[in-house]
Amino acid sequence: MDLLPDSAPLATKLRNTLVQYHSIADSEWRVAKKTKDATVWRKPSEEFSGYLYKAQGVVEDVTNRIVDHIRPGPYRLDWDSLMTSMDIMETFEENCCVMRYTTAGQLWNIIAPREFVDFSYTTSYEDGLLSCGISLDYGEVRPNFVRGFNHPCGWFCVPLKDYPSHSLLTGYIQTELRGMLPQSAVDTAMSSTLTNFYSDLKKALKA
Repeated sequence: MDLLPDSAPLATKLRNTLVQYHSIADSEWRVAKKTKDATVWRKPSEEFSGYLYKAQGVVEDVTNRIVDHIRPGPYRLDWDSLMTSMDIMETFEENCCVMRYTTAGQLWNIIAPREFVDFSYTTSYEDGLLSCGISLDYGEVRPNFVRGFNHPCGWFCVPLKDYPSHSLLTGYIQTELRGMLPQSAVDTAMSSTLTNFYSDLKKALKA
C-alpha cells in the first residue's frame, strides 16, 4: 500500500493529461457506439493494453449542476446505476479528494463487482469545468472485490455558446478492470456503460 501522493502536483499533471486527450485529432478516434444521448469513440490507450474511450453528448442543464452530479458527492450514488457504494477517504481541499467506490457486476456477471480507489480533482476549464481522476494503490482491498485501476480519466463540461442552458459533456475514460477477463467483453461493457451514463444522468437532472 502506497502513501498518499502530494495532491497539488498530481492534480496539475492530471489536468494537463486530460487537456492533452481533449486535443487529440478526430481522425485518431473510431466510433464504438452511438445512441440518441451520446457517441462513444475509442483509440488504443498509451497507458495500458486496452482502449482510451471518448464519450460526448449535449446535456440540457447548466455546467455546475451537471458536474455536481458527476464528481464525488451525494448525488452520484443516487443516479449512477453502475456505482454501488462510495466513501470519501481523504479530503485535501474542497475540489480535491480520494474516494473508494465499488461497481456492480456487468454482462451477466462475466465482469464481477470491482473496487476502485481514485484521486479526484475538479477545476475550471474555459467557461466550464473539468472533473478528473486517477486510481491510486491505496487502502486495503476488500474481500469479494477485484481492485480495478482507472488511468487518467475525466469529464469536460462547457456551456454551449448559443444555448448556455445546455452543456457539452465530453468524457475520457480508460479503465483497467483487471482480473481474468476476455478483452471483447470489456470493450462491449465500456461502450454500453458510457452511453448508459448519459441517459441515466439526463434522467437524474430532470427528476
